Amino acid sequence: MGLNDSSPGAMRNGRGLSDQWAESVVVRPRTTERHITVHKRLVLGFALSILTLIIVTAVAVVLNIKFKDCGAQDRDETTGEPSSRGPGGSAKLNGGRGERTGEKGDEEVVQPWRNSRLPGSVRPRHYDLRLAVYMDNFTFSGEVSIELECINATRFIVLHADRLEAHCELRGAVGCQAGLLRYPQTNQMYVVALHREMKPMRVYRLNVSFDAAIEDELLGFFRSSYTMQRERRYLAVTQFSPIHARKAFPCFDEPVYKATFSLTLRHDPQYTSLSNMPVESSLLSDEDGWLTNHFARTPRMSTYYLAWAVCNFTYRETQTDSGVTIRLYARPDAILSGAGDYALHITKRLLGFYQDYFKVQYSLPKLDLLAVPKHPYAAMENWGLSVFVEQKILLDADVSSSSYQMELTMVVVHEICHQWFGDLVTPVWWEDVWLKEGFAHFFEYIGTDFLFPKWNMEKQRFLTDVLHEVMLLDGLSSSHPISQEVEQATDIDRVFDWIAYKKGAALIRMLANVMGQPLFQKGLNSLIIYTTCVFDSALKAMRSEGRDIDIGEMMDRWTLQMGYPVVTISKNQSEQLPTYYITVSQEHFLYGEEVRKNNSLQWQVPLTVAVGNTSAVCSESLIWINNKTETHRIGQMDDSTWLVGNINQTGYFRVNYDLQNWKLLIQQLHTNPQVNLVCIQAGYLPQGVPLQLIGYLPEEMSFLPWHAASRALYQLDKLLDRTDEYRLFSDYVLKQVASRYHQMGWPTNGPGTEGNVLQASYQTEELQRELIMLACSFGNKQCHRQAVAYISDWISSNKNRIPPNIRDIVYCTGVSLMDEDVWEFIWMKFHSSNAVSEKKILLEALTCSDNTFLLNRLLNLSLTSDLVPEQDVIDVIIHVGRNPQGRNLAWRYFREKWDILNARYGEALFMNSKLISGVTEFLNTERELNEFSLNTSHVHIQMFFFSCV
Repeated sequence: MGLNDSSPGAMRNGRGLSDQWAESVVVRPRTTERHITVHKRLVLGFALSILTLIIVTAVAVVLNIKFKDCGAQDRDETTGEPSSRGPGGSAKLNGGRGERTGEKGDEEVVQPWRNSRLPGSVRPRHYDLRLAVYMDNFTFSGEVSIELECINATRFIVLHADRLEAHCELRGAVGCQAGLLRYPQTNQMYVVALHREMKPMRVYRLNVSFDAAIEDELLGFFRSSYTMQRERRYLAVTQFSPIHARKAFPCFDEPVYKATFSLTLRHDPQYTSLSNMPVESSLLSDEDGWLTNHFARTPRMSTYYLAWAVCNFTYRETQTDSGVTIRLYARPDAILSGAGDYALHITKRLLGFYQDYFKVQYSLPKLDLLAVPKHPYAAMENWGLSVFVEQKILLDADVSSSSYQMELTMVVVHEICHQWFGDLVTPVWWEDVWLKEGFAHFFEYIGTDFLFPKWNMEKQRFLTDVLHEVMLLDGLSSSHPISQEVEQATDIDRVFDWIAYKKGAALIRMLANVMGQPLFQKGLNSLIIYTTCVFDSALKAMRSEGRDIDIGEMMDRWTLQMGYPVVTISKNQSEQLPTYYITVSQEHFLYGEEVRKNNSLQWQVPLTVAVGNTSAVCSESLIWINNKTETHRIGQMDDSTWLVGNINQTGYFRVNYDLQNWKLLIQQLHTNPQVNLVCIQAGYLPQGVPLQLIGYLPEEMSFLPWHAASRALYQLDKLLDRTDEYRLFSDYVLKQVASRYHQMGWPTNGPGTEGNVLQASYQTEELQRELIMLACSFGNKQCHRQAVAYISDWISSNKNRIPPNIRDIVYCTGVSLMDEDVWEFIWMKFHSSNAVSEKKILLEALTCSDNTFLLNRLLNLSLTSDLVPEQDVIDVIIHVGRNPQGRNLAWRYFREKWDILNARYGEALFMNSKLISGVTEFLNTERELNEFSLNTSHVHIQMFFFSCV
């Protein structure tokens, strides 16, 4: 390690210093030496005492800090830094809590590594990172040279390192000490203690060499493998989000510390190496034959967006009209089969779409899509090198269903959006992660509508798959504000939840509808170019059009408060006389009357209202609700006039009406089922009203109402399946489904129809699938016979004639109804199939068996063998838990194997929470809650147990 001091000079980008960089470090002065004259024996005794003290002190230091010698050298020249705006920036919530404020304690000032955040006395400007990757023994060694800018005088450089063996050397006349702190271990900080103070406004260079293992877990720089022609092949890839770059190299691993990166990778030439930027130069060594790739310098970005991979994949490529090269890398057999062609095609279109929408060009010369067999998440949006698990990017058109293709499409749309919102514009701290994830989740539906307008995603699937789903979570008393304070690294995981993703998307959709699309796009363009606060950008865009709405004040209510309101609308009508007025009230929506205690929360609600009768519907009007109760004038109404609020459900709130209006709306649904409603739950309505609403479904021919009803019925199914009333419930559902199910029938599987969802009949196909799923799930005999016939034909002919769009339903139904031989047949097909989408639904079908022996066998194989891919283990446990016959098995298995599961997946975002919520999904009694609490008291989790009427 070397430390080189540059000559004094002002910051070259001309920016002032913010408080986040301005925390000073105080160092205690040395004690002066004194000459003491004493008796010879006293000197000897004193010397022995000092020697003992030194030994004790040395032991204490080794146990706590393990310091090493290193050096520093003055640096005489100053190098350039990117411009004040640069290619990146920060998006924060009204100046957000991401900037640290307040005074530190004396201990944290003297020992800044005791703080949970980096002290900010220095900041990185550029990393020169050189790595040698050894795939034969899964290790790597590296050197990093970090160009630093000193903000406040300090004798400590504090950065992050985790599981790295760091090495330093003494260079120059200025000495220092460095070491990986043992306390507190959770901070994962690496401290360089200098003999001489660094001076503000100067540039230094810190050099550190290190060694580490390429881990088998799914974070940091980890390894994966696949089998091709009976040979196991390995690859290594990075996953740094949110705080795992520190596992691969010493760095300032907080998102606010943006810097540029130059990466050099050295490895065996049989492998290919990839990174964020293109290869700038390659050199094949004459000595050992190894290949050295030097990659071009990146734009300024956060550490968690740096990425690299070493693999022996092949690729296909295309190029945009603006010259951006797009490549998709995957297993050679997957590339040869064309499984990556679909994702490559839509990525090219999406880059053009986002450039037009945001009015900002894609920043890099290339974009690589990497399909890996094993990954902790669906995908990761590393700038210029996005990594996907194979199931979310490889598509075999002959066997993939429309739902699989839709899911894959939305994952790609999400990650490409992050090339702007996330990579280019980055929240300064994790509490505002909902901004980037909310935008990307919202644009999943906008971008997919651009690719396939007939899918109508934003107007339909967004309501059922995002809005309704997150309202279930956010209506619980255990919910939380979308913007959460994050102090410790251990707190970061909890901000990556469905509240951040789905509520974030719903709020952004509401804001877009309030502003209108042209102003919304204008605000986004301002946000990206000038990296201002997102709500400031929206406010400026509104005011430029003469609309004086304080967007920041409005959105603060929605982001800093938990939950959402239920808005109740009633007509001010008496004695059958016409009226022009309505009364509107709001209160915090919560499940269960006993938890509705906090009535102090209020929101600024953009309420759209329309009135109508059996013959006509008036145009909608917008009303702003700012108080608990308000009265507003709208069109003339009489006793036959109904009204409906929150048109197209663009607002993030529920709407309730007086009972007379509900009756009028139910009549309207039976005569003209085009009114868009969200059923009120949790005791706000008599039980009969929701059932009356469902009663019109036999007359409904559109996909959206059936899809919404299916999701609502699933919630009821979870609550009732172990009660005496379940048979009545299932019979009622079958009665509602029967007529439309028989009318729609089953899909044909003629030549050329397999996997083809890019057609006008998409909505019809999805409705047909929804009806078949409901019929088979609730026990329709004809549906069961058809599924068994398909499976029997497949076994006897060894030719799969089951239409791809319903294969998952047929497989599951067949396995649940037929004997053990069918389970073994599906197990065999799971191992022989090369199509990732087919393998996924075959594995899920194995969890549908009624045979507890087979379910137990599958659970044990999933965790103790290589027969089930590691990333699929959690899905196996969850799906066994959804099977009534496997519920107790999964629950017991979860408890018994918790230590193993937590060790394997504990650091991976979503995986543990997905497992816990999935296994406990059907636990809804007081006894089960107590049992759960008893068995998981040592686990830091929060669970939701609730019931709704």
